[in-house]
Amino acid sequence: MTPHPPNDANQRAETANRGSTLEVFLAFLKLGLTSFGGPVAHLSYFRTEFVERKKWLDDKSYSDLVALCQFLPGPASSQVGIALGMGRAGWAGALGAWLGFTLPSAIALILFAYGVTQWAGLAASGAVHGLKVVAVAVVAQAVWGMAKSLCPDRLRSGLAVVAALLVLAVPTALGQIAAIVVGGLVGRWALQLGHLPPAQHRDYGVSKRVGAFLLFLFVALLFLLPAVAVATGSLAASAIAVLYNAGALVFGGGHVVLPLLQAGVVPPGWVGNDAFLAGYGAAQAVPGPLFTFAAYLGAVMPAPLGGWVGGLGLLLAIFLPAFVLVVGALPFWESIRQRDSVQRAMGGINAAVVGVLASALYDPVWTSAIQSKADFGLALAAFGLLVYGRVSPVYVVAGAALAGWGMAL
Repeated sequence: MTPHPPNDANQRAETANRGSTLEVFLAFLKLGLTSFGGPVAHLSYFRTEFVERKKWLDDKSYSDLVALCQFLPGPASSQVGIALGMGRAGWAGALGAWLGFTLPSAIALILFAYGVTQWAGLAASGAVHGLKVVAVAVVAQAVWGMAKSLCPDRLRSGLAVVAALLVLAVPTALGQIAAIVVGGLVGRWALQLGHLPPAQHRDYGVSKRVGAFLLFLFVALLFLLPAVAVATGSLAASAIAVLYNAGALVFGGGHVVLPLLQAGVVPPGWVGNDAFLAGYGAAQAVPGPLFTFAAYLGAVMPAPLGGWVGGLGLLLAIFLPAFVLVVGALPFWESIRQRDSVQRAMGGINAAVVGVLASALYDPVWTSAIQSKADFGLALAAFGLLVYGRVSPVYVVAGAALAGWGMAL
């Protein structure tokens, strides 16, 4: 009998490892209900569930997938989940993974939005003020951790400072995008990083032709959606364009979407700053991806958005670029990662992202939440519990809400 060549054996192994869409949905629904702690914790949960327990893929393939999603803009843990679903059950599996992981927190935040809009006193209550204060600690924790890992030398530390100053000087989405572009250009020409060794990659069943079309669609929508918004003057079209662009341009994790969203929805008056920060604080207390904050924003916006329709519409808008980009990049990942210029540019972009988030820590997070010594003390205590006490964000957020309620009595 003629032995099968290695590529045939690999294809048979991939086929044998396929599953059903329902299986993928239920596996990710369990994680969507229980995965607290942010994207780093999510990736750890994924590895335990799908590499160690279910053995959907090996450790090397998983590590390679994580590297791809950390390289791309967008919510890394959600993109890893989408790719895992794609590898297990094709396109339906990718959708099932996203739905299972995302819907629990999205539903919880839409319900919170109903509370904020139905009871006018809720947004001004002490408990909601406590949520705004704990947002200071959460964003400060993100800046602290990202600075240590993404700014390890003087050049990248300087890029972070320049990016923060640029965003403070130009407090709009344009300033944030400019900071990221400057970081990428400086990193491309000035950073010195080692060359990555070649690696063999798992086949996810996406052809290069399909991948190229999806990457083209990703870029085309960046320009098409704002053009439609300007042409129609529609609030819904404008909000969808803002959310899509925020989801497409975020590097460095879910917290970095905060300044882009704030610059997009607060100045036009679609969402008040107090309601914005209250929702952001509440988003820390639910499992799953932080990008589901978009569902809250859509639910509190005025008509024709608002409620379930607005919440689910903006949820789709912010996650669409992540879905399109990760599936489109899968067949090209090896050639992308081998380009030293791309690696250097990403190093600069990641450093600039730290500065963008640091500027958001001051405005709007600090300026809107810290109004007294007691507020500062509560934020400092929450920061200590998160960073040094390693306490779950769920308990810290709940404690801050109770403390805010108590201080208001």
